[in-house]
Amino acid sequence: MYNIGMKKLFFILLFLSLFNCCFAADGLLSKQATAFYSDNNRQKTMDLILQINEKERSAQDWLLLGNVFEDNGETDNAIFMYKKAIETDHKYYKAYYNLANIYALKGQLDLSIENYKKAIKYKYDNPYTYYNLACVYITKEEYAKARSALNKAIMYKSDVPEFHYNLAYVYQKLNNKKFYYKYMYNYKQLTQNS
Repeated sequence: MYNIGMKKLFFILLFLSLFNCCFAADGLLSKQATAFYSDNNRQKTMDLILQINEKERSAQDWLLLGNVFEDNGETDNAIFMYKKAIETDHKYYKAYYNLANIYALKGQLDLSIENYKKAIKYKYDNPYTYYNLACVYITKEEYAKARSALNKAIMYKSDVPEFHYNLAYVYQKLNNKKFYYKYMYNYKQLTQNS
């Protein structure tokens, strides 16, 4: 009886070690793919991610695939990959952010706004999400909403000249000369210091 129990234990441990080995290999492939993407080697990035079983891919893996497709101008494939990232982790703000950027470029402004808002829900302190959301609102001539988004962008990162320039523009559209001049002054100060 003791030998049967030891054999079972051995096989269970063997299975678990093989199982962990596969996950470790997938993790290594993901890290390598991220490094290659950082070096702008899109093909190697894709080759490495595609070696990972689809069911084992992380949200980051799907995002990288989406980034490669987007970089190659294949926006429909990029959208599919970003949606797969969200299926894998519904709180993965980077996928919502990238989707929103694509929708904005395609002129699908309502979808863009929807996805920027989801990105903010899961990562509320990213100033560039607020900035891009404001740009969409400006395109839609929804200046009060743009003002709110730009103020939040500046709250989280006050040293980006474009945030101040666009907020000055919004205040100009809202016929508020006092704040228009204030933010144009900020813009000029920031551009002189850089």
